[in-house]
Amino acid sequence: MSASVMFLLDVNVPMYAAGREHPYKEACQSVLRAVTRTQITVAIDTEIVQEILHRYGALGRYTEASTLASDLLTLVPTVYPVTLRDVKLAIELFRQYAPQGVRSRDVIHVAVMLNNGIREIISTDKHFDIIAGIHRVDPTDLAQRL
Repeated sequence: MSASVMFLLDVNVPMYAAGREHPYKEACQSVLRAVTRTQITVAIDTEIVQEILHRYGALGRYTEASTLASDLLTLVPTVYPVTLRDVKLAIELFRQYAPQGVRSRDVIHVAVMLNNGIREIISTDKHFDIIAGIHRVDPTDLAQRL
């Protein structure tokens, strides 16, 4: 696996890795270990951090939210901001892909990816598969290749 390819790391990878037992837990932990060993290079965007804080905050798990978000920022030093250019592209992507089930948060990620030359996302979310211009890498498939 080449560390020169940049992936966007979707929020479900660290959340499954840190969460309860789940079919994706082990694979997501393996992906994060590969990031630690610099076997793969990943980035996140600011929306990823917001999703962690939102999800855990909604459950009243504020300390876990803060810890997971901080740990992710330590692990992944490349954090892209969501710019006006990204938001404008996200609106167009939403218009095109929302009727097919792609969520608003995810078109933000795709816009950040496209505007920063990232073409691959590590994610469990299959709806990324329908979006032109990017390629989803399933954590289970990636873990088997590491």
